[in-house]
Amino acid sequence: MWIAYFLNYCDRQAVFAMFPVLKAELNLTDLQLGLTGSIFLWVYGLCCPIAGQIGDKHSKRSLVLISLVIWSLVTFATGFAMSALVLLALRAAMGVSESLFMPSAIALTANAHAPAKRSLAIAALTTAQIAGTVGGGWFGGWMAQQGRWREAFFVLGAIGLLYALPYSKFLRGVNEESSVETKKSGAKLAVAELAETPTFLVLCAVFPMFVFGLWLLYGWLPTFLHEKFRLNLADSAFNATVFLQGATLFGMVGGGMLADWMYHRTKAARLWLLAASLLLCAPCLHALGSVESLAATRMAAMGFGLFSGFFMANIFPSAFEVVPADTRASAVGVLNLFGAVVSGFAPLLGGMWKKTVGIERLLSGTALVYLVGAILLLLCIRFLFKRDYQRIH
Repeated sequence: MWIAYFLNYCDRQAVFAMFPVLKAELNLTDLQLGLTGSIFLWVYGLCCPIAGQIGDKHSKRSLVLISLVIWSLVTFATGFAMSALVLLALRAAMGVSESLFMPSAIALTANAHAPAKRSLAIAALTTAQIAGTVGGGWFGGWMAQQGRWREAFFVLGAIGLLYALPYSKFLRGVNEESSVETKKSGAKLAVAELAETPTFLVLCAVFPMFVFGLWLLYGWLPTFLHEKFRLNLADSAFNATVFLQGATLFGMVGGGMLADWMYHRTKAARLWLLAASLLLCAPCLHALGSVESLAATRMAAMGFGLFSGFFMANIFPSAFEVVPADTRASAVGVLNLFGAVVSGFAPLLGGMWKKTVGIERLLSGTALVYLVGAILLLLCIRFLFKRDYQRIH
């Protein structure tokens, strides 16, 4: 499951490290570059609830395998793009194909582990997101630096297609629902059940606040460092990913372990860690855009990565505490809908406002939004969580 998730992020992230080369070779504007991220996220987000509903009602194992095959074919085809229109159309197709994977993959992982071990299990799986972002970003930047950006997509797509063979064999031995401890809703439409859970609705409001900042960094930090510190493409991609994502790796594993330990003391443990994550990420996000040295920027990236890992390890396990067992894939899909649609504006606004507002001011404004999200979570813990938890246990 980890390897498939790794390839998922390699394929989606490689393009961001290629922005300067794509701009020159395909005559793309900053707005069109931003749209490569935005269109992917919007299509991905809109398709995720549908993919979640399918995963809750049909085979999650088949869905994740089909997703891998299709997104690998789309990645391979991206190497043939000759214009902005074709590139953006393929990014939309990538959004459709990758949306089939995550809701079912997260639900399969959650179902395979008891509640007291669930955060670490999902954190361990999600470390593939970090490795894929670093690997895809570095590989894309390095290949673009060599003038071989098209070959980068061919290689990534071919690896995914080859991996589908052993992945299919593994999935045949996976139990769809091995550890389910909550009630089932029995509802035909999972979204209707989710809409009746106030704590889940708060998570739907807070999650996009978090991922907006994340995608602002994913989409524009390589270019921001390239222009601010005059780094070459490979070095800017390296600095934009390794320090941020390396610290996120530790934050995710540490946040998963801490949440599972705290779970024995309070069932709201994962929500507490979400709030702490936003409070601690905010000053780091501001510093990323405002500090003047590359060394200080690296430190800010490491701080943001460490504390953002707490959030990433616990957002989906938090939702699983308050939603019925047979709506878990849909819960992931709905959260991704809100997260992707809102965060899709991050790379777009970065492209639109890079020369006027500036990436540094966008980062500082997002830091303030993080503080608002933390307050919402604290109010949720105080007034909503206990009733929602008791309703399904």
